[in-house]
Amino acid sequence: MIVNYKEYSDSELLNLIKEESEEAKDILYEKYKYIIGLIIKKYTMSAKMLNIEYNDLYQEALLGFSDAINRFDDASSSFPTFITICVDRRLQVVLKKASRLKNKLMNESLSLEYVYEDDKQPLMDILSDENKNNPLLNLEMDEEVDSLIKKINANLSVKEKEVFALMLKNYNYQEIAQILNCQVKQIDNAMQRIKLKAKNILKN
Repeated sequence: MIVNYKEYSDSELLNLIKEESEEAKDILYEKYKYIIGLIIKKYTMSAKMLNIEYNDLYQEALLGFSDAINRFDDASSSFPTFITICVDRRLQVVLKKASRLKNKLMNESLSLEYVYEDDKQPLMDILSDENKNNPLLNLEMDEEVDSLIKKINANLSVKEKEVFALMLKNYNYQEIAQILNCQVKQIDNAMQRIKLKAKNILKN
């Protein structure tokens, strides 16, 4: 019997889950349920507008959490980051279907209009050269956005990639610090480095 999850690493718990340990799965949920809470909170207003019940949203979030457990590869990112991405993506799909909007980017996936609290400016301004026409304003296809994100990612450290992935999910620096269990200042510094690298890419 597992007594204290703090005595086990995420990898050990995930291996126990592969051996069909329900207790290990419950322990991981208890450890990271705060992430699920953060994500659900972000989408609560949109869900209400689309007449999606909280319980339905919560159940979808749990499915996203289970998906994260089943698909996690520790070579790709940290487990908290992967949980966030999987649950966030699951809720995006639910909201997109409910809204019946087929010909636009999912608003919560990459919001170029989202204003970050620390900068008081939208992501499209953060990633652009203020002295030139904003190139992100002219992006019309998902493929172009994906290409830009890949270029930025290629120039980031492992930790910066995790921070950038969460920035693109519209999490502010305080929420990112909570998800990654880091100091707010560390996340703020990482975000500043990411913005500088992104601006340099856009200038070329």
